[in-house]
Amino acid sequence: MKRGTKTRKRMMYCKTPALSRCKKPGQGRLRMVGEMSITRRELFAISGAVLIAPKLRAAAAPAQTVAVAKCASYKNDEIVANLKTMFDQLGGLPRLVRNKTVTVKINMTGSPGQRFEGRALGITHYTHPQVIAAAAYLMGEAGATRIRFVESGWALSGPLEDYLLDSGWNVKQLANSAKNVEFENTNNLGKGKQYFRFKVPGDPYIFPAYDLNYAYHDTDVFVSMAKLKNHATCGVTLSMKNCFGITPASIYGDDAGVDEPNETPNSGRVSAMHNGVRAPSKSALPELDPNSNRDAGHRMPRIVAELNRARPVDLAIIDGVQSVSGGEGPWIRGLRYVEPGVLIAGLNAVNTDAVATAVMGYDPRALRGVAPFRKCDNTLLLAEQLGVGSADLSRIEVAGVPIEKAIYKF
Repeated sequence: MKRGTKTRKRMMYCKTPALSRCKKPGQGRLRMVGEMSITRRELFAISGAVLIAPKLRAAAAPAQTVAVAKCASYKNDEIVANLKTMFDQLGGLPRLVRNKTVTVKINMTGSPGQRFEGRALGITHYTHPQVIAAAAYLMGEAGATRIRFVESGWALSGPLEDYLLDSGWNVKQLANSAKNVEFENTNNLGKGKQYFRFKVPGDPYIFPAYDLNYAYHDTDVFVSMAKLKNHATCGVTLSMKNCFGITPASIYGDDAGVDEPNETPNSGRVSAMHNGVRAPSKSALPELDPNSNRDAGHRMPRIVAELNRARPVDLAIIDGVQSVSGGEGPWIRGLRYVEPGVLIAGLNAVNTDAVATAVMGYDPRALRGVAPFRKCDNTLLLAEQLGVGSADLSRIEVAGVPIEKAIYKF
């Protein structure tokens, strides 16, 4: 099994006798892939730095360039030209993807049958297929050897291609946007034979690790391709929140198996993840504290933050050409169609989302009770505390269009 080029701390959930003898059908013993690490609690015990460590970690969180472009339409030439310029501003795409396997997590939240005001899904709450195809084309031109598009579609247990077709997308055209384009539904095992366990380094909030589809392990570059929009639970849903969808419903879904994964999931993840009223499959590690706060505004930002710590994003791309405000999809009351006319990209998800949040007219460091985090904790600050990246705009260089000239108030 191929590993990514970056060393990560994680564990592999194995079904093969060559590694260990399984105790139960569908369950295997675990072995570490990567290095052991000292926990923050252990560090505190050694150093006694309980009070200052969170601030030090936030100050040391990575801060990299984020590119912003004005883009008025989804015309192919305009999208390609803008993305190419933005990637160049980030140091060049070949440096990131040449001779690499690239896994791209797109955003297709909600059923394809749920449309807002009869508009095409990519115009409102899905990542637009033209942005996806343009990015794939440029990655292919930059020398990527394989590009794999992934998503955990709503109640999807079959091929991702079927979900794309139901969404009205031209799958053949997307497949031909570059050489060696693949599609994978990560709601279950998909084409894989085993799940991989990604440990949350340091001191996680909710779960110590997450069991994920092989596609998030068998890759060199992980891309989160999101939509610029609000979220009813987390305030905003950008490149970090898009990664909530990497959790397989077979394990973390409302109808997940009790003892082992249910490979034909037919629901979302509200019970186990949003509300914590049921546990994931016992094949995965349980929560650190089953008596912790069950409020979704407390849980979800923390789960999103630690998912981004366990499976870091190497390239974040946010489609804000056209979108919706007030929520993440048509099921949210008060949703509005908007045309921000922007594209945003960066090499760090927290940095990118901080800039995107500011472009939406919000303070990326706002605390709970302040828009957009009126009923939730701030995912960006929680991720910053885990060391994922900085949400401090004063530390982030913005290339291309300045934030003040790109603002579209949501």
